[in-house]
Amino acid sequence: MNVFTWLSGRFSKRGKAMWLFERGAVRAKKHDHQGAVDDYTTALDMPETPSDVKCMALYNRALAHVAAGDDRKGADDLDTLVAMDEITVNVKTMARVKLAAIDGRASKTRA
Repeated sequence: MNVFTWLSGRFSKRGKAMWLFERGAVRAKKHDHQGAVDDYTTALDMPETPSDVKCMALYNRALAHVAAGDDRKGADDLDTLVAMDEITVNVKTMARVKLAAIDGRASKTRA
């Protein structure tokens, strides 16, 4: 890959969104949940972000919200993800599993 190809990919809409997604993942790994949420949100809010990147960012933002202790925001993101048409069945399944875990925790705290 030459430098021009790398630079043009880096500054494409997909490249910018992926860069934010990857930075969010690094922040989440370092337990900087708010920083991760901010990066994922910025990627989601960018015009013309590809749908696959939006799905990844939405799923990971849900996980960051839950890790930060905000199950409601995490569940809202997962509900949005499940309602999307442009995602694969396995992503919907993973989102439903996470929603069930959140609901299970909420049931235990109410009991």
